[in-house]
Amino acid sequence: CGIVHSTHTALARALEQVCAEPNETYVLLDGGLTAPTQFQFQETIIKGDEKEPLIAAASVIAKVSRDRKMIRYAQEFNQYGFEKHKGYGTKKHYIALKKHGMCQLHRRSFLSSFLRGGVDK
Repeated sequence: CGIVHSTHTALARALEQVCAEPNETYVLLDGGLTAPTQFQFQETIIKGDEKEPLIAAASVIAKVSRDRKMIRYAQEFNQYGFEKHKGYGTKKHYIALKKHGMCQLHRRSFLSSFLRGGVDK
């Protein structure tokens, strides 16, 4: 599917879950994101997390939510140390990947160099 499609799908679902009315909702987005076309009042701001307090707050909430999810995943996949590095490409994470291989959580597109044997952290 790809990250762009997945991100767009997640955004559409989030707007649906909060019952956002397309003709009454102003959607602020970071980077190169776009809301579904029925949301005519939308603005994409490059580096929005640095310029717009609402986007910055959403970014912090997303990071905290992701970190908490990674801590929960660490219980199931304890050999990777997700509770410490939260899935980022740290030296210890790459050591665990070399030792245990990838699990279903690992995104192969992020590890293409690793899979070819090119990452040595």
